Amino acid sequence: MQDLDQLRAQALASVAAATSLDQLDAARVAALGKKGTVTGLMKSLGGMGPDERKAAGAALNAARDEIEAAITAAKTVLEAKALDERLARERIDVTLSSRPEASGRIHPISQTIEEITAIFAQMGFTVAEGPDIEDDFHNFSALNIPPEHPARQMHDTFYFGERPEGGRHLLRTHTSPVQIRTMLSEKPPIRVLVPGRTYRCDSDMTHTPMFHQVEGLVIDETTHMGHLKGCLIEFVRAFFEVDDVPVRFRPSFFPFTEPSAEVDIGCSREGGELKIGPGAGWLEILGCGMVHPNVLRNCGIDPDRYQGFAFGMGVERVAMLKYGIPDLRTFFDSDLRWLRHYGFSALDVPTLSGGLTR
Repeated sequence: MQDLDQLRAQALASVAAATSLDQLDAARVAALGKKGTVTGLMKSLGGMGPDERKAAGAALNAARDEIEAAITAAKTVLEAKALDERLARERIDVTLSSRPEASGRIHPISQTIEEITAIFAQMGFTVAEGPDIEDDFHNFSALNIPPEHPARQMHDTFYFGERPEGGRHLLRTHTSPVQIRTMLSEKPPIRVLVPGRTYRCDSDMTHTPMFHQVEGLVIDETTHMGHLKGCLIEFVRAFFEVDDVPVRFRPSFFPFTEPSAEVDIGCSREGGELKIGPGAGWLEILGCGMVHPNVLRNCGIDPDRYQGFAFGMGVERVAMLKYGIPDLRTFFDSDLRWLRHYGFSALDVPTLSGGLTR
């Protein structure tokens, strides 16, 4: 305690000598930090007697208050000085010509949907849309999905309450209900493309509760599996703009198609980057198949006369593959820096004749 006056004088001198906020903070820490000189004296109060501790405590508190007041006053002065320097450094020359206004950017999801639509529009597809809130019939039953199917369970589907007429409303888990609505409202031949949002109870690095799908449906009297394969091979090569990208169809199972297949495209890695085209690897990008006869019957279409095919893909997945976007979650972060990097000019309307991307 005999050194208190000297320590106070040293602390006040350090505060007065500080010419920047960093120096001022260093002076504060040296005196009042956890290992500061004044703090060290505060810790010694416990070993004193009651009368001595009372007197020493009052002296220490007074010294601390004096140092804190000096720091506050110096900080006000230094902050004002720093602001003046910044204003002088960052002043605007009003005689300069105005800067061009920043232009908006098209989100990669919107651009990818437009690209997919442009390709299939050339094949004669028209765009169909439907509600995001569906019922059990359109989302599951009409698509030949049995009552015990895992997709119907609460852990996979966002359900609403019971309807007065029975059944439940839900957020559609795929855009396939629009195919059902189209087949119920239109007579064959049918050739539609269905883009839209879909919802599932799933959230991690590779899944989000809301995502986007594009599905296609063709119904007529002559369409067969060969037409499906030709349609999708042409799409893949047009979308990725690679003429010789390998495409293979692997047998699979979906309740609403029979036979069913998953479509893989060839790929390779060059310098750590994924490249679409001939290579040793394969990537699954979509599912497809011939429309199940039960689905046609559920929509009032005679399966003995009509047949067709359907396919579906995740928009985010193909966008990530084409544009090298590494993380699915960034699509929904609303980060303007990300959008400026991956976004598209509003005038870059994708067409097969003018090019999908520029």
